[in-house]
Amino acid sequence: MALTAAANLTPTAALQPTSSKISFKTRILAVHAAEPAKKSSTAVEIKSRSSNWAIDSWKSKKALQIPVYPSKEDLESVLQTLASFPPIVFAGEARKLEERLADAAVGKAFLLQGGDCAESFKEFNANNIRDTFRVLLQMGVVLTFGGQMPIIKVGRMAGQFAKPRSDPFETKDGVKLPSYQGDNINSDIFDEKSRMPDPQRLIRAYSQSAATLNLLRAFATGGYAGMQRVSQWNLDFTDHSEQGDRYMELAQRVDEALGFMVAAGLTSEHPIMTTTEFWTSHECLHLPYEQALTREDSTSGLYYDCSAHMLWVGERTRQLDGAHVEFLRGVANPLGIKVSDKMDPKEMVKLCEILNPHNKPGRLTIITRMGAENMRVKLPHLIRAIRQAGLIVTWISDPMHGNTIKAPCGLKTRPFDSIRSELRAFFDVHEQEGSHPGGMHLEMTGQNVTECIGGSRAVTFDDLSSRYHTHCDPRLNASQSLEIAFAVAERLRRRRIRSDNVFVRGKPEGAVN
Repeated sequence: MALTAAANLTPTAALQPTSSKISFKTRILAVHAAEPAKKSSTAVEIKSRSSNWAIDSWKSKKALQIPVYPSKEDLESVLQTLASFPPIVFAGEARKLEERLADAAVGKAFLLQGGDCAESFKEFNANNIRDTFRVLLQMGVVLTFGGQMPIIKVGRMAGQFAKPRSDPFETKDGVKLPSYQGDNINSDIFDEKSRMPDPQRLIRAYSQSAATLNLLRAFATGGYAGMQRVSQWNLDFTDHSEQGDRYMELAQRVDEALGFMVAAGLTSEHPIMTTTEFWTSHECLHLPYEQALTREDSTSGLYYDCSAHMLWVGERTRQLDGAHVEFLRGVANPLGIKVSDKMDPKEMVKLCEILNPHNKPGRLTIITRMGAENMRVKLPHLIRAIRQAGLIVTWISDPMHGNTIKAPCGLKTRPFDSIRSELRAFFDVHEQEGSHPGGMHLEMTGQNVTECIGGSRAVTFDDLSSRYHTHCDPRLNASQSLEIAFAVAERLRRRRIRSDNVFVRGKPEGAVN
């Protein structure tokens, strides 16, 4: 399973005491993987990645979006403490995710990545975690039925705190203060003390991430995510709504299929019936924190950032010679690259070669965020550049960030129709290019928020302020998320039928007429 038990943690990592005499630079803890690595296949990879790379070599590069703390001594003390803590995730789990993403790269699986824009301290509770997890499970069922393929479920959870800002300062009523950078750095309260970066927040972020993942492990492996519970994942939004009716109709079909499978001999206690695989991800932004949670895997000798299974580099920090790319090229986690319409195809090829020099399937996921019209113009050039370079990547769509607007009331929002249009463009382009649409990346929540306008329940501009809870960017609510899942499932179904017809006619899969 992706979310393994804490027993996989070595005694060295679990019981290592904090020591102020050991420098943060050299404090790297070994972590056993969930399963053995192939020594022969990793020897060259280890040598290549370690060449001119060290866990702190990013410090020699220009680092953007890193907060400036008032006391370097206080920050160093916190980082020492974090370096002594157990890892949040394990190397073997990250390797398993990489294998799944390799399937998505060739059209044999589909990535569903979703969760909060920015996790917050004050909204941290079991119900919110459960509700978002449950919506992702529901979306996964819808997509599985449409695509008839495995759905890789990855949450923007258990570590998605830090947020990049376009401006380091914010001005209100003539008062200029540092911008809010996420709850692990400062507070969204607009006063001088709250906006000062506080390193103790990193400890709280670690604790919240570990607790979140602990609960997710219980949900994923303790029976809650069992397929026989599909019809019981019934949130309030499913009552008396179009999406709720569609989901319950699908749930009944799943129940019938499960009944047939049990009658045919697949018992209800089989792991495939009672558990699910679930991984976590976040943007690799706060490099001191990420370094503190990076460990050397004792079975492979590779370094893993144990703050999450998957990390991505953002649009603002993906410079070829920048600190974030330098750090990520040396860790073995599967990585994402956020790509807007500003990305030059040649630069993207170079970036992929830096982060994945051995062209390993599943290592790189390109997350496109362009807006619907830009997607149709820009994405074909990127796909062709990657293909001509012979690179293997998993293409997924982030239809959220390219469609943010400001409402008349001053709040940021995202039109549902624009989000759906960008996803449609994503599928259209891949169909035209003969490539594989590997997944989607959504900012969404299980809460009944009113942050994105539109959808079948018709959230309007006037509704925004009634339940606008996000700390940063607007998120899809549960009903809107499920509506997106149905739309994408239909595209996957049509693609599957078309591929089946192509196979029957004897043409290669993915051929374009």
